[in-house]
Amino acid sequence: MKIYNTLTRKKEDFVPIDENEIRIYVCGPTVYNRFHIGNARPFVVFDTLRKYFEYRGFRVKFVQNFTDIDDKIINRAREEGVSASEISEKYIEEYHKDAASLRIVSASVHPKVTENMNDIIDFVRTLVEKGYAYELDGDVYFSARKFPGYGKLSRQNLEELESGARVGVDERKADPLDFALWKKRKLEGEPAWESPWGFGRPGWHIECSALSKKYLGETIDIHAGGRDLTFPHHENEIAQSEAASGKPFARYWMHNGYITIDDEKMSKSADNFFTVRDILKEYDGETIRFFLLSGHYRNPINFNHDMMEQANAGLARMRNAESTLRHLIANGADAESLRAEEEASLAEMEGFREKFKDAMDDDLNTADAISVIFELISAINAAVRDGATKRFAASCLALLVELAGVLGLLGNDETDDAEPDAELTALIEERGRARAAKDFARADEIRDILKSRGIALKDTPQGVQILRDK
Repeated sequence: MKIYNTLTRKKEDFVPIDENEIRIYVCGPTVYNRFHIGNARPFVVFDTLRKYFEYRGFRVKFVQNFTDIDDKIINRAREEGVSASEISEKYIEEYHKDAASLRIVSASVHPKVTENMNDIIDFVRTLVEKGYAYELDGDVYFSARKFPGYGKLSRQNLEELESGARVGVDERKADPLDFALWKKRKLEGEPAWESPWGFGRPGWHIECSALSKKYLGETIDIHAGGRDLTFPHHENEIAQSEAASGKPFARYWMHNGYITIDDEKMSKSADNFFTVRDILKEYDGETIRFFLLSGHYRNPINFNHDMMEQANAGLARMRNAESTLRHLIANGADAESLRAEEEASLAEMEGFREKFKDAMDDDLNTADAISVIFELISAINAAVRDGATKRFAASCLALLVELAGVLGLLGNDETDDAEPDAELTALIEERGRARAAKDFARADEIRDILKSRGIALKDTPQGVQILRDK
């Protein structure tokens, strides 16, 4: 597999540190609100990366943190008159709900900042002792220029860089580039932890360095996140981690591209801010996932109604292929062995597995992988046009579900081959009687009724098949 490494600006052969386990760290959400469609992209993309590695036989340790203490969380808590922990726990729960809707598997570990404070304090202490950090009246800053490689990820000139800290520039700092590792408590009642520098809480960047080290070790295989995190967050993580350990922090850096909304940057002020929960009111989570994987992860992607409708139609095509095969498994011809033409078709279809792997091995090219699945569906549809044996349909279905499953698609709990309800059954039977009596007006009327409910019927030699209408 080749991965585009942001650090080197080129595709490289992926070689894991330990052939028995791949270690991946992905920056998680700051939990003060439900996550939006822009946040969803890295969650879905790197969940797919993990699924693909597991599909290829690797064991993966996948860590994604929760930033559960932050200015935004504290401000939200003040607005609602509750504690910061109540806000963070509420939105961690909301994260898991929306992630499940997008078919995102939980990380191996979801460490919370507040539950790993001693490890973070120890990490800061190490940097102070090694001379890379200094205290100013309870605040602790990292000396960016003391780290020789500072700027190597973002490729920015040190003279042009601005401070990466979340707070405004502190005039007391030795250098504007220096960023906060520890922030002293500013207001009475503000959440704070005891440290060698007094009561306070961590800066943003130190959290991920400390949590990655604790759960994955000093050098990891892949660190990933959105392109917006390249600087300052990931640049600062490298500086902290490598200054503390003297070892490379991550061998490969992966960053997904931005999402625009109708070709504009998403923002609340522009009234084009969409949480995943908002979008779930109109589309299911699997459709959102399909949309997010329909372009190469490094390229920008534009979210709008037309693009979502295209994703809806594409996913419907996959689901209908699955439904057709399940219908044939239930109603197709019984046979102890495959027909000669079926054996030939199945041998040809096996080639799609290798084409799928080739696409995914090329820097996780999910767009091309989806195209391969559609090629497979076309081949399946041609092969079963005049019916098929149950054994052949089952073999085709296994291959389709195998490849789509790597992308986190198909296999919904609500399947199209579920028993239709009594009303639907009655309408289907009435349509059959109308067609037999050549009452095509009534048959068409029933078809339109079903279409309005998102249902299409397909007449096959094995009986009527119920499809999603899209």
